[in-house]
Amino acid sequence: MEQINATGRRKAAVARVYISEGEGNITINNREFKDYFANPQLQYVVEQPLDVLDIKGKYDIKAILAGGGTKGQAEALRLGITRALIKITPDHKPALKEHGFVTRDPREVERKKPGQPKARKKFQFSKR
Repeated sequence: MEQINATGRRKAAVARVYISEGEGNITINNREFKDYFANPQLQYVVEQPLDVLDIKGKYDIKAILAGGGTKGQAEALRLGITRALIKITPDHKPALKEHGFVTRDPREVERKKPGQPKARKKFQFSKR
């Protein structure tokens, strides 16, 4: 099997994922997976598609993450892994879709408007 690549995005984070057959090593930005995501919850988020399909030790995953925060990067990586697994075996799509991993989460941060302290918050109104 050759290397399969896919892209995942979430908020401002972009994950470029490369999957090939191997022993189950996950490398992110040339760092070990557990070192990059120290939080066990984020490690769980990244491994969810592999757990659902029960193929944890079958593929080596190499990812390049850029932008956003750790949570956005973890979810972008999850989407990238999901898309790559679907490219490898299209039969996996219904199981992954059932858990909501196939759909990109479109929520983005709303921009700050001029004359306001935040996107929607207004300065206190003074009548006099």
